[in-house]
Amino acid sequence: MLANFLHTNNLSQKMMRVVFSIYLVVTCLITSLQLLTEYLKTQDAISKELKQLEETVRDPVASSLWQYDHSQVDVLAAGLLKIPIIEGVDIINTHGEILISKRAYLSSSAPLAMFDTQSDLSWMLNEQKIYLGSLTLYSSSQVVLDRVLFGFALIAITAIIKLTIFFGLFIWAFDRYLAVPLKELMIQVDEVQWGQNVGKRIQLSNVENNELSELQTHINKMLSVLEKDRKLLLDDEQAKRHWLEDAVAQRTEALQISNEKLRNLARKDSLTDILNRGSFFSEAQHLLDCALRQNSPATFILMDLDYFKVINDTYGHSVGDQVLIHFTQTVQSFLRKTDLFGRIGGEEFGIFLPDTGLDDAFSLANKICSEISRSSLTIEGKTVSYTVSLGVELSCRDDYSMADIFKRTDVKLYGAKNKGRDRVEK
Repeated sequence: MLANFLHTNNLSQKMMRVVFSIYLVVTCLITSLQLLTEYLKTQDAISKELKQLEETVRDPVASSLWQYDHSQVDVLAAGLLKIPIIEGVDIINTHGEILISKRAYLSSSAPLAMFDTQSDLSWMLNEQKIYLGSLTLYSSSQVVLDRVLFGFALIAITAIIKLTIFFGLFIWAFDRYLAVPLKELMIQVDEVQWGQNVGKRIQLSNVENNELSELQTHINKMLSVLEKDRKLLLDDEQAKRHWLEDAVAQRTEALQISNEKLRNLARKDSLTDILNRGSFFSEAQHLLDCALRQNSPATFILMDLDYFKVINDTYGHSVGDQVLIHFTQTVQSFLRKTDLFGRIGGEEFGIFLPDTGLDDAFSLANKICSEISRSSLTIEGKTVSYTVSLGVELSCRDDYSMADIFKRTDVKLYGAKNKGRDRVEK
């Protein structure tokens, strides 16, 4: 049968020979395209994974660069290389110099192709973005091929086996059920055409009501149904487009709200709803820089609640939390809108006062100290009183970092502690 199929003058078998030749070529081409598509799709998936990883580690890396903690940056880069899809990490500073360049492979066994994702590292300071450098994550063709080749090889072998079996069966079936009826159909079509007998009908020897005998009727019905379905599909597509646009708009709005909440959570202390340590020092540094440029005074008040551990041990941490909230609200009642207030850690708080001299800051600190000493709060039937110690320090021309003024203020604060607490030292 195969020999007759390859060497025949039969039109249907010639057509099948051409069809199968084309089918074989197309199958090979499609298989190649599938491999390429799978490769590109896998590479795209890995690129998205790289992008997600980059978004995850970008803030920690930027934070470490901002704090000049290069050892932490090196640890982050080493940890990234342990992730299977990452073949390399580059971190570049603002001058284009490479701070860290690590690869998961030896130079002698480098992959054939590499692809990467790159993003800028920046730090938000007083709603201004400061460029710190860039982070580049690399993956390679080897990672993509490791994911693609094994599964695709099994699919290709299965496809070849199926194609071989299908090839032999289709030759037999085509000749038995299609070639012979088609030949009879063509003979009768010729008789209708050359005889010009429009009343003559094609009568196939196979009287079954199959596709050939109902071809004309079904084509006409099909065209009618297709036109109707086309209109329904267009209407349905239009409705889905409107629905999708509304859904995207709602989702975008929800994401914007979520992003705003996340930004606030990142800046604020979750208990007292004031600036956390990182945000406070970042914004205070900006205000200190402005004061230096404008040659204007600025003061820093460091506060620490006295014997706060005793309150926690005596009344419990829930009462201690209420004390911290009460203290925060009391201090806020004395501050201006331009003053910066933040929780530095535990029961320690800081106030940065721009355009404020030492005497005014000392006066404010005394008011806070006196108000806290006089106040008491009732929590769960228990009356709690507490005091606070404060240190006040004026900035000077040599204070280029908040760390400088913080150290001096911390000395003043512990001076107040050593002199009996519940007082202000300047």
